[in-house]
Amino acid sequence: MSSTTEKAIASAEAHSAHNYHPLPVVVATAEGAWMTDIEGRRYLDMLAGYSALNFGHGNRRLVDAAKAQLERVTLTSRAFHHDRFAEFCEQLAAFCGMEMVLPMNTGAEAVETAVKTARKWGYRVKGVPDGTAKIIVAADNFHGRTTTIVSFSTDPEARADYGPYTPGFEIVPYGDLGALREAMTDNTVAVLLEPIQGEAGVLVPPPGYLAGVRELTRERNVLFVADEIQSGLGRTGRTFACEHEGVVPDMYVLGKALGGGVVPVSAVVSSAAVLGVHRPGEHGSTFGGNPLACAVALEVLAMLRTGEYQQRAAELGEHLHQELGLLVGGGAVEAVRGRGLWAGVDVTPSKGTGREVSERLMQRGVLVKDTHGSTIRIAPPLVISKEDLDWGLDQLREVLGA
Repeated sequence: MSSTTEKAIASAEAHSAHNYHPLPVVVATAEGAWMTDIEGRRYLDMLAGYSALNFGHGNRRLVDAAKAQLERVTLTSRAFHHDRFAEFCEQLAAFCGMEMVLPMNTGAEAVETAVKTARKWGYRVKGVPDGTAKIIVAADNFHGRTTTIVSFSTDPEARADYGPYTPGFEIVPYGDLGALREAMTDNTVAVLLEPIQGEAGVLVPPPGYLAGVRELTRERNVLFVADEIQSGLGRTGRTFACEHEGVVPDMYVLGKALGGGVVPVSAVVSSAAVLGVHRPGEHGSTFGGNPLACAVALEVLAMLRTGEYQQRAAELGEHLHQELGLLVGGGAVEAVRGRGLWAGVDVTPSKGTGREVSERLMQRGVLVKDTHGSTIRIAPPLVISKEDLDWGLDQLREVLGA
């Protein structure tokens, strides 16, 4: 590590809160699936900003859309209408097969919005007694880090020292329909799930689970809320991960890729019967649905409507999992999970922790991120070439001695 890099990292450590532990690389520029650090060294990005960069760094269509909007108007607040808002809401609702959109900025904001919406729907529509609404969530979930969200987290790192915690949530094992059924009461207003649990290590639920959740929630007049912030918008080879089981939830929670890695954009998308419970002044965001965000998100939707990115994720994802599967059982990798261009790789502990493997990959020009012990996550931009993907996998084999 050069002195320039060391100084940059030391300055960041001295002047920013230590709520992250970044790999010791300082990125200066990026294009497509590649990033370049301040020393001029190139790295293959195999994380894609936790799926925020599904379309790659500096995507020309998205940058041009942002530049064009920057010249016109960037913010009005929701005190006024602007000329991109209705178009964005109409197109996103139609894209999701829904009727209404409530735009926010970050994924956590969208989850908070979904929680508030589900509770209000429960009181105003379902008729649950005031103050008694329950939302069922899954163990090992990751929906964000706000006070409310960490209240229903089972991750000690996310939860510890932030109490007292917000009540109103019931935690059941992920993938267990029986436990979900037993947890439901007349006061249950929603089931909030990730169709694939990303932070937990890219956990795919058992076949039929999402379809079972859909059937059960319909039977009990409960909203099925799908957090597709990481899994949605092409990552798994379909527009939404729920599509792999032919499931349409009552509410989509979207973020990350919706802003194309250019600006933060998130949204809750649902029916008029659900989102129609909100009234002026009850919930909002100064920046939510701003003109710049709408302009970029509209271009994202236009790109996704071609199906090109979903198809790339499906085809390259099949290749990715085939190659990773060959590593299982050879002493280097214990298990591989995932779908599309998204994989969780459980490295044999004797080969190092996830952090150590990530650092060794970084030294070979590949950037990934660890999670929970010896697991690493692989989620390259959907625009990655097969040749670059294979090169990245070659570096993983070298690092693991496989």
